[in-house]
Amino acid sequence: MLKTETPSTRHPDLDLYDTPDLVNAFVDDQFEAVKAVQAAAPRLAEAVERALPRIKAGGRLLYAGAGTSGRLGVLDSVELYPTFSWPRERAVAILAGGQSAMFVAVEGAEDDTAQGSADLAALQPTANDVVLALAASGGTPYVLGAIAAARAAGALTIGFANNPDAPVTAQAEIGITLDTGPEVISGSTRLKAGSAQKMALNTFSSALMVRLNKVYGNLMVDLKPTNAKLVRRALALTVRASGASEEAAKAVLAQCDHHVKVAVVALKNGVGVDEARAQLEAADGSIRRALKAA
Repeated sequence: MLKTETPSTRHPDLDLYDTPDLVNAFVDDQFEAVKAVQAAAPRLAEAVERALPRIKAGGRLLYAGAGTSGRLGVLDSVELYPTFSWPRERAVAILAGGQSAMFVAVEGAEDDTAQGSADLAALQPTANDVVLALAASGGTPYVLGAIAAARAAGALTIGFANNPDAPVTAQAEIGITLDTGPEVISGSTRLKAGSAQKMALNTFSSALMVRLNKVYGNLMVDLKPTNAKLVRRALALTVRASGASEEAAKAVLAQCDHHVKVAVVALKNGVGVDEARAQLEAADGSIRRALKAA
């Protein structure tokens, strides 16, 4: 039996717990998710390093999964645009059962290997693409089909699973095992297995974006200010990163469509926004290098 399916020996009488103990059982078990991601950190670092040159060459992040794992892939893909201004067309997720499966479980869709292969192939993967294949069990046929199609196209494949020695991690070029063990509710991988996958995806994509110069210090200077909250955040980030007054930061942000990176370089280098953009482009989008080159 898969470890994720094995009944937990820690909580055999879960249904008899009073509410405080019941809540604590679920909360405490989440620490195992953190430990699993910590153990996988070296493989995550390898995945970032292997993915970086492909993404720099114009590749995409392609996510493939089913059920909770697939939905977590969708979540990671859609959050990259507002957080890092990552183009939506360069972070694409496929989900067993199609888009509607994001909201309503489509039972049986995950068992279709051919559909996983066809859905991934429909994205026309290239050798510069990076495919993130997600399956808590590690043996989901839909995901294995996606891996096969990705490898046939020469794309880099990174497999995430919550069971050791899983087909998903074995068949991908880089296998990342998040060994979370049995769940508090047997087999419910939306619990700590899902938490570990979310952490691992956040870690991978965020580290990749840092390496792509989307962050200055620890500030998210390439966000897309698509609402009032994010406009305020862009202003606060510009003030903090540049040391300029709020009034000066507002004026420059208004000239560059609230692009924090451009505003910071313009303010610190004392140049106009067009020159700031040119300096950033020459520095491969790195604020640090743009400031040193001035």
